[in-house]
Amino acid sequence: MKVFLLQISAFLLFGGGIHCQASTRRLTFVVKEASYTRLCSTKNILTVNGQFPGPTIYAKKGETIIVDVYNRGKENVTIHWHGVSMPRYPWTDGPEYITQCPIQPGSKFSQKIILSSEEGTLWWHAHSDWTRATVHGAIIVYPKNGTKYPFPKPSAEVPIILGQWWKSDVNAVRDEGLATGADPNASDSLLINGQPGDLYPCSKSSTFKLTVDHGKTYLLRIINAALQEALFFSIAKHKMTVVGIDGSYTKPLTQDYITIYPGQTFDVLLEANQRLDHYYMAAKTYSIAPVAQNFYDNTTTTAIVQYRGYYTPSSPPSLPHFPAYNDTNASVQVMASLRSLADAEHPSNVPLSPSTKLIYTISVNSFLCPNNSCAGPNGTRLSASINNISFQSPTIDILQAYYYNISGVYGDKFPSVPPLVFDFTADYLPLEYQTPEIGTEVRVVEYNSTVEIVFQGTNLVSGTHHPMHLHGYRFYLVGWGFGNFDKNRDPLRYNLVDPPLQSTISVPTNGWVAIRFEASNPGMLQALMSSIKKNP
Repeated sequence: MKVFLLQISAFLLFGGGIHCQASTRRLTFVVKEASYTRLCSTKNILTVNGQFPGPTIYAKKGETIIVDVYNRGKENVTIHWHGVSMPRYPWTDGPEYITQCPIQPGSKFSQKIILSSEEGTLWWHAHSDWTRATVHGAIIVYPKNGTKYPFPKPSAEVPIILGQWWKSDVNAVRDEGLATGADPNASDSLLINGQPGDLYPCSKSSTFKLTVDHGKTYLLRIINAALQEALFFSIAKHKMTVVGIDGSYTKPLTQDYITIYPGQTFDVLLEANQRLDHYYMAAKTYSIAPVAQNFYDNTTTTAIVQYRGYYTPSSPPSLPHFPAYNDTNASVQVMASLRSLADAEHPSNVPLSPSTKLIYTISVNSFLCPNNSCAGPNGTRLSASINNISFQSPTIDILQAYYYNISGVYGDKFPSVPPLVFDFTADYLPLEYQTPEIGTEVRVVEYNSTVEIVFQGTNLVSGTHHPMHLHGYRFYLVGWGFGNFDKNRDPLRYNLVDPPLQSTISVPTNGWVAIRFEASNPGMLQALMSSIKKNP
């Protein structure tokens, strides 16, 4: 049997890339502090090999890579290979106390990356506390020798990593949120390839610039490495054609903007077909939270697309037009339109008759504090839950406990359906529904069973979108909608022909998504919710 864990979690620059070829399959990651200056101030951050963002891993489809991770920092760390299925080898997938213990300061741990069916853009990041704010980088998986892209070969390929920057130490921000029970402070800036862009102070000279030739096409490999923010991304006066998501190709989809959620990757083609000039590439947050309450980063990060040639550039460059920051309908436009290739070379193997059907509610919750002394809503402490269970992290990794039959580490009674049924997306809900149970529970499913999970958002405490990432698997997004899922009506509208194959999806605000996959990868795996980043 395979153990499938559901956890509620506290949730490039071009130089320095690492190429893996037949003769070079072992890489070295040295996790260490380095000094970086952003927004007029300098601080030490945790990095890999002193780089921020970290080194890009280049590989071919089907390769296996060994990464020797040396922890020369001051805190525990693990590295996760986001979007890599790691078939039959969950031991070095990365989430601490789930598949492995953290790598302690002064220690070394060799992690294996097993690439199988993935092709396109993935990424790696730390999976301990908030260290992934600076410990992350791209993974680019090229087609096998003798095969090619399912679109015309671009003139160049460019990783675009979106992130966040806090002037304070990121784990201090997290710790303050844990101590007070409030939502952590918003970041001080968003980033494109590690740079805030010239709309921020002390940032103009370091703004990332992409030089293009008129008439050529560029493949942008876009990664949302932000801890918290769903981002609208666009390029002024240019359209983008989506051709891949999460290491899987899609039918071409041309857009003025995309919405990319934390953990997602997009492959988009940019045709340099405008007049010679400078144009802003920009990202800003999608959020339903009020602007004035500092719940999210309401700044705009920019880079510059600059055409090669002789001309006087516009000053300032043109900015792209974005939807309103809280436009939920706009936020789901790309998700609603994505389709897999579903052709002979890239077949769609969506399970048609799932043997295991699960319904999981995704909620923001709150715990009562003595004398209403916490800084969350009405003096409570914020948390989150799946099916009303807020995950309690163990001190022994769950995979080890399962493998060696160590009792008392976790339970196997995670509910298949919500234990509490109500109008999940109603405007007003009873206060007693807001407090979840606490537990370390897993859901066991049979090997080779076919699984459908409906993730249902709720309006408890704060109805919001919820990015969900499944470790060890990619899944087909077969359906989605607003409001409450109807088990009789909504499956009739599922796309079972060419649904997109993904590893990260966002449950819409007060809505639901349905995913399907075959449970053919044994091990202790994790469904990760990244919209709330703290537990009690």
